[in-house]
Amino acid sequence: MFSNLRSLIFKLDPEIAHNLAIKSLKFNFIPNVLEEDKNNPLFKTKLFNKDLDNPIGMAAGFDKNAEVYNSLFKLGFGFVEVGTITPLKQYGNPKPRVFRLVEDEALINRLGFNNLGAKNIFDRIKSNRQIGLLGINIGPNKDTENRLEDYLVCFKTFHEVADYITINISSPNTEDLRNFHEQTKLTKLLETIDKEKQNLSSKIPIAVKVSPDIDDKEVKKITEVLLSNNIEAVIISNSSDSSRDSLNNIQKYQKGGLSGKPIQEKSTKLISKFYKILDGRIKIIGVGGVDSGKSAYEKFLAGANYIQLYTGMVFRGPNIVNMIKKELKELLIKDGVRNFAEIIGKK
Repeated sequence: MFSNLRSLIFKLDPEIAHNLAIKSLKFNFIPNVLEEDKNNPLFKTKLFNKDLDNPIGMAAGFDKNAEVYNSLFKLGFGFVEVGTITPLKQYGNPKPRVFRLVEDEALINRLGFNNLGAKNIFDRIKSNRQIGLLGINIGPNKDTENRLEDYLVCFKTFHEVADYITINISSPNTEDLRNFHEQTKLTKLLETIDKEKQNLSSKIPIAVKVSPDIDDKEVKKITEVLLSNNIEAVIISNSSDSSRDSLNNIQKYQKGGLSGKPIQEKSTKLISKFYKILDGRIKIIGVGGVDSGKSAYEKFLAGANYIQLYTGMVFRGPNIVNMIKKELKELLIKDGVRNFAEIIGKK
């Protein structure tokens, strides 16, 4: 059905198309996908000690206001991450701010953490309990005077309703946010979060989402900080503000974060670098260009324990989890493994 509608959808402004997708899921206009392999032991795994049917997650950015996470579970996603959520409601950057690069199977966005704010979204989650593993991605307001305090406000708001919380330090669309990759700043941020976690006697797992545009020295320093601050997962990676020269679409130099196919190899290489240093001590969630069984397979080989996607669904449709599982199953059976985890880091 999606392949028939795709050309029509792609005539719409990308942000309008996205809003229609959210409404369609909200009001069940998209039929629940029949999962043929729901209980296949090939895909079974655990994330933060909770059982998952599969390791394929929806990345933050799709369901910014936590409106359709249960509908996404029904589409087959093993886990869902909502947000990025800031303490106060904010509009984000001026429109147009999302660009669809069809020839490149990519998006560029400069949305800028547009969301309804922590209180609104907390109330929604509280009244609509999740039917699967739910992550909440948090960040600071654009005009805040204290970014550390903003992370704390969101952490304190969501620690009781989330299954894990992601500290987003990597969006290219909030000015200077990526400065938190610097070792001293990241240490202070994560120490502050960890202290608050202890004050609240909370067991909530913490993930940190990093940029794909970091160099080898930064990788080493970031892993040191993650390991010393009780971080349980690292999400590799966010969208890229480079990697444009080889693209075909005329809009390739639009300001914003590039996601989708063009950053697939870049994020996979970065996963491999983190995996070699972390050596299994922190779980890796691989993101960037996942749109097929083969791209998922490559992320696992590089060292990802789980994967997330968003742009892949824009181009392949709401049945993408089943498509990936079907293609991945063939590759895993060919390898003679009983569970996908056997190939993690085997590149």
